[in-house]
Amino acid sequence: MATETITLAGGCFWCLEAVYEQVEGVQSVESGYSNGHVRQPSYQQVCDGDTGHAEVVKVQFDPATITLREVLEIFFSIHDPTTLNRQGSDAGPQYRSGIYYHDESQRAVAQAVVDDVNRELKGRVVTELKPVDNYWRAEDYHQHYFERNPNQGYCAFVVAPKVAKFRKTFATRLRRS
Repeated sequence: MATETITLAGGCFWCLEAVYEQVEGVQSVESGYSNGHVRQPSYQQVCDGDTGHAEVVKVQFDPATITLREVLEIFFSIHDPTTLNRQGSDAGPQYRSGIYYHDESQRAVAQAVVDDVNRELKGRVVTELKPVDNYWRAEDYHQHYFERNPNQGYCAFVVAPKVAKFRKTFATRLRRS
């Protein structure tokens, strides 16, 4: 089975990971850091805001089950693409909105979706669209974070509502197993 990979930044990677792990057709989700200038940055370095990296998820999916457009429609429904370097109370360049494409065909699809969302939001979208660059996998304790820590404060008050919104809005896209 052929798969495709897209890298997405929409605030804290725990939120995006928790949603995409429940999406039918998504094969894997990996939290990481992308599009910065430091080699192999640590979480602390990224949180300090001066590595240039965004917190991202690398989403591998089966395009025969879910299209890139559908993956991106979910993305735009679970974060605010109109706030520069911020999602809720999380502030800093590491929390920016971004789509980091892996090839030119992804760029074209992503640009079309960004244009559609930007029309809906009256030109306020600040999501950057760039080729993926300098990606590094986040530390092991960040992987499957919400699944392992659902009662942790941030998970209960920030991640869980985003997951609930996804489950309600995209019930037909929920993983069946």
